[in-house]
Amino acid sequence: MEIKVSTGKIEETKAGAVVVSCFEAETQLTGIIATIDKALDGAVTQLISQGEIKGKLNEVTLIHTLGKLPAARLIILGLGKRSEITKDKIRAAAAAVLRFARQKRIPDVAATALGSGSTDVSTADSAQVITEGCLLGTYSFRRHMTVEPDYPEIKQFYIVEADASKLGELEDGCRLGRIQAEAAILARDLVNEPSNYMTPTDMANTAKTLAEQYGLKINVFDSQHMHELGMGALLGVSQGSDQPPKFIVLRYQGNESEKIDIALVGKGITFDSGGISLKPSEGMEDMKGDMAGGAAVMAVITAIARLKLNINIIAVVPTTENMPGGRSFKPGDVLTAMNGKTIEVISTDAEGRLILADALAYIKTFPVSRIIDVATLTGACHIALGDICTGVFGNNQELVDKIISAGKNSGEKMWQLPMFEEYKEYNKSEVADIKNHGGRYGGAILAAQFLAEFAGDTPWVHLDIAGTSDTTKERGYLIKGATGVPVRTLIDLIISLTK
Repeated sequence: MEIKVSTGKIEETKAGAVVVSCFEAETQLTGIIATIDKALDGAVTQLISQGEIKGKLNEVTLIHTLGKLPAARLIILGLGKRSEITKDKIRAAAAAVLRFARQKRIPDVAATALGSGSTDVSTADSAQVITEGCLLGTYSFRRHMTVEPDYPEIKQFYIVEADASKLGELEDGCRLGRIQAEAAILARDLVNEPSNYMTPTDMANTAKTLAEQYGLKINVFDSQHMHELGMGALLGVSQGSDQPPKFIVLRYQGNESEKIDIALVGKGITFDSGGISLKPSEGMEDMKGDMAGGAAVMAVITAIARLKLNINIIAVVPTTENMPGGRSFKPGDVLTAMNGKTIEVISTDAEGRLILADALAYIKTFPVSRIIDVATLTGACHIALGDICTGVFGNNQELVDKIISAGKNSGEKMWQLPMFEEYKEYNKSEVADIKNHGGRYGGAILAAQFLAEFAGDTPWVHLDIAGTSDTTKERGYLIKGATGVPVRTLIDLIISLTK
């Protein structure tokens, strides 16, 4: 979809449909909507008085203009109560109205800067979140479908602003919104791919393509190189699969310093059967998405490269399948991570923390200021927080607070869980330095405490996206399937760190 910003009056704009917004409990029309109502001989006022237009959030009303406006149709979009408007509500409303227009087979749509001027919503903010909502809300994954969709895609969307002095702000917001949305869509595409199309080798090849496209440095280690580095935890998980593991390292150099400002680590299990500790068959097809953390950090670093930010980023993705077989690692085995720490395997289905252990140990060989890891790590986090909030854990409250704030700004909800010292006791092993599963209760915290052993004293935050990496139903600008969480949060965080 082409998204453009133009100067003009929305009531004079020629398009398949023009969109104007209204607020709940505001029956007195003013401004643009009043001008349009007059041109339509009071049609909007009449629909309000009849109760058909209430202004509730995401309420969409279509009016055929019958030649009274240059646009063939007028869409009235409800934004809820003016005092409660947020950027995320505008983002979701933009998605709702674009999906409605697509169902009506409207080829091009124009809208005002929805919600601009409301509390905490600047002109640039409005353009950014509208762009994100339009792109994310009309996303679909059809790569393996041979039939055409029921409706054509919308070709053009225009944000129309009467004040020419605001054009620059709108264009900046639109550009940032597109980069944010396209990064999230990249992550969605990778996660939605079937596991036979997204093996560790496929993931590494995708990383190479992205590196070439966006000017990133890349290294991909094979199993021999991992063995030389001593990555026994990752290699242990990979033993049961015929697919060779890969260790992906992407670097963005935004300044000449040798220091790495942020290291992003993403879990890359391209299919998780549970290994010897086999998962139930019901829902196992969803385990193709166990590499969502890896997809997210790959997408984030491409966005930072597009934005050309003055910051140094490294993204690391340990990737393998976790499969049962005669060569599989087993409960009771002891593995040795890259930093020499020994790990007793209690469950082979707690494999994500094993591959992340080697990735964190590798990152610690660099002069890195902050580490953020992203992983579909525990069903326990999904049970605790559902599919609404990402679990946040860390050893540095300042970094935790910044990530939660970035999540709020991006509409990706985050919730901090405790990291009390007492939880470490559950991970103690009688035969090794640590065990990979501390028990059923507090499982998300125990997994985070396991990772903390490898992050050390470097400021570190762990994001458990087990519940938020995908959705089973359409919700706002989230489409059934992969969500792209927490790509936009991390981009927002990194932008804030450069200011």
